[in-house]
Amino acid sequence: MYLPSDSHSEDDPRPSPPERPNDEDCCQSGCSPCIFDLYYEEMDRWRAALKAWEAREAARRPPGH
Repeated sequence: MYLPSDSHSEDDPRPSPPERPNDEDCCQSGCSPCIFDLYYEEMDRWRAALKAWEAREAARRPPGH
């Protein structure tokens, strides 16, 4: 889930990165998927969302800014 962070656009807030699990949150039993696998997948989704948001922000800025 992406929560709003610092942004000048209330309608399109900057995506926030997912919270990384603590090392001790992993049970070390070889789960599939591991809690860290899920975290890395969420990070990939966040990076894509951030890239799209940055493109929208760039398109909103006047030329030369």
